[in-house]
Amino acid sequence: MTEPTPPQLQPMPEDWQRALAVVAHPDDLEYGCSAAIAAWTDAGREVAYVLATRGEAGIDTLEPAKCGPLREREQRASAAVVGVTAVEFLDHADGVIEYGTALRRDIAAAIRRHRPELVITLNHRDTWGGVAWNTPDHVAVGRATLDAAGDAGNRWIFPELTEQSLEPWDGVRWVAVAGSSSPTHAVDAAAGLDRAVRSLLEHRTYIEVLTDEDPESYARRFLTANATATGERFGGRPAVAFELFPRG
Repeated sequence: MTEPTPPQLQPMPEDWQRALAVVAHPDDLEYGCSAAIAAWTDAGREVAYVLATRGEAGIDTLEPAKCGPLREREQRASAAVVGVTAVEFLDHADGVIEYGTALRRDIAAAIRRHRPELVITLNHRDTWGGVAWNTPDHVAVGRATLDAAGDAGNRWIFPELTEQSLEPWDGVRWVAVAGSSSPTHAVDAAAGLDRAVRSLLEHRTYIEVLTDEDPESYARRFLTANATATGERFGGRPAVAFELFPRG
């Protein structure tokens, strides 16, 4: 029996000005959706990054005390390539992030600080499309971000944030999940793809441990293949896909 053709992806909403991307590690956004972020900043939209960890446990040959600051520097340089200058780290422990009220509070606080209309995160499900097991960090941060989008607007959840002059923000209109196996929307990646490749290449220390392939060839092949595959459901144009959850 022939498998049904997946539906075409819809264009992402454009009637917003501020976005906040919340992920677990340095490089999560660069593997997932930086071509879309480049397109958004080109259009004059504001995007900020919040990372739960500094990725300090990500390189086996480099002890965390040295790895964390290095990966932070690489992340800031990577963000700058796609027009993002606001990069914050929550200092949860890499590899052992716990889903719970502490994580939700930290992300809700970030949402209140930045007051975004669009919140972006990474796949929060147990697997990558049923093919590979997801990491506990991605699951915890993705799920906590979905929850914190609501927490941020309720003054009686985490009232200590109001005491810190972080007033409730109920203006999140959508949460967009990158890397989802059930995408609904997409962003044209053509204009931002070269910068997405350069952005990923800023994580050179991590890439060189990950693969023996030339880093630039690796980054371009990986991102181009993903954008091209997504484009088959987006009018044949290279694209970045998201699963979009409207709020309210």
